[in-house]
Amino acid sequence: MPSTVPNTLDNWWCPVDSEYAFLGFSYEVTACQSPDQLKQEFTDIRNNFNGRYVRLYGACDNPGFYDDVVDAAWEAGIGVHALIWFGFDGGNEWQTRRDSLISSLTSNPKAKFVTRGVQFGSEPLFDNVLPHEELASQVLSAKSQLSGVGIPVTVSELADGYQERGGAQDVLDAIDFINIHMLPFFSGLATSGGDAWPLVETDMNWFIQQGGGKKMYFDENGWPSVTSSGVQPNSALAVADVPSEAAYYTMLDSHCQDLKNAPGGGVGWFAHIYSESQEPGYGVYDTNGQLKFDFKPRTSC
Repeated sequence: MPSTVPNTLDNWWCPVDSEYAFLGFSYEVTACQSPDQLKQEFTDIRNNFNGRYVRLYGACDNPGFYDDVVDAAWEAGIGVHALIWFGFDGGNEWQTRRDSLISSLTSNPKAKFVTRGVQFGSEPLFDNVLPHEELASQVLSAKSQLSGVGIPVTVSELADGYQERGGAQDVLDAIDFINIHMLPFFSGLATSGGDAWPLVETDMNWFIQQGGGKKMYFDENGWPSVTSSGVQPNSALAVADVPSEAAYYTMLDSHCQDLKNAPGGGVGWFAHIYSESQEPGYGVYDTNGQLKFDFKPRTSC
């Protein structure tokens, strides 16, 4: 990062056709990590994995928390896919989170230089949090409010979320780029992580067909190493163990060229999630801070 905050975003971000293959981690913030922990872990993502971004997951409602994220990202030299978190209880807290985030993004001078985009999520269409017409309206409103700082807006969602209840093409049309939940473990055809490419490709191709050539990211993207009350397969053949989790990411690496060739500048992917302490079963690190498997994903091909 430069020693002083730039005056303009012109030529600040790398072109989107360089943002394919591994980009970074989903990173849950429900624990309201301290500024020091944010800086330490963002720096780890940058230096030890060549990550360029963190994709936030969950919510911390402490005042000023996103400003801590911005400071940590600035210091680590990493970008952020910010998130307006709906949660799972049907409440209206997301509206306060929306307003707080937009306030931070428009008042913190560093925010637009680390915030690659804002997501509405997680899976608001699949969870039927808002009717698709209302969600599209929210996206358009946020885009208007953030136009002065040049931050694009999207929705973090499954292909199934866009497809069910008659579809939500208006949301796909409204968003600036497409943040895709790629969780093939839950497919009725799932077997192992290493054999999941046909499932990944099916959803990716649907977004290619419906997305109007927009940039695509796999943001909530991974394969679990264990099942739990909230992580149950829909296929009797689906294998949840550490080798299968590792094999999923190796499989994505093996299809680097396919991801690079996708419309909109290729598909960039995040690993869901940074640590088991954030979401059991999906972490690349275990709860003791040790890597569960060798993780050196490709960042180019």
